[in-house]
Amino acid sequence: MNRVAVALGLACVAWSIAFSLAVRAQVPGDGPRYTNGTNLVRPPDYREWTFLGSGLGLTYDGETAPPTPNFTNVFVNPSSYRAFMQTGAWLNGTVFVLEIRRSQTDAAPNKGGRFQTDFLALEAEVKDSRFPDGWAFFNFGRGTALTDVAAPLSGEAVASCVECHTKHTAVERTFVQFYPTLLEVARRLGTVKPGF
Repeated sequence: MNRVAVALGLACVAWSIAFSLAVRAQVPGDGPRYTNGTNLVRPPDYREWTFLGSGLGLTYDGETAPPTPNFTNVFVNPSSYRAFMQTGAWLNGTVFVLEIRRSQTDAAPNKGGRFQTDFLALEAEVKDSRFPDGWAFFNFGRGTALTDVAAPLSGEAVASCVECHTKHTAVERTFVQFYPTLLEVARRLGTVKPGF
């Protein structure tokens, strides 16, 4: 009886280790955290993640450029960045955080350029096989009214995101064309979308 119990115990431990390794292989330790299966927990340390780049005054279909352009800063979880640099593709469990900030010109000693100031909004895009098409978009809110958890955008709120991220991105559903070092990697490894 003791041998059977020991064998069953070892089998359970082996299964637990194998399951844990399989989960870790799919979702990096610094990847998305969810509540209710699909509601994304806002990453508190995203500013310590890999900084991909910043845009100033980017506008999209039908949008009018604001008189004072905003900065958009993009961060990605470090393990996904490292994997991209080796493969030219994004891991399941990749999280992109888009931080939007005001720009300003009037501060000494500046005479003409723009710099970042007040925080405006926080959004995220996640590559995760738990979502129907493998990607989801999240909005954590504006200004000081950020939520700790955001449900995936759906319906009309996400339709334009999906359309733009499907038609106009260089690699998968990501704007790698705005990050020169990543674009070099994608071209070298042949992961840029055909026709881009």
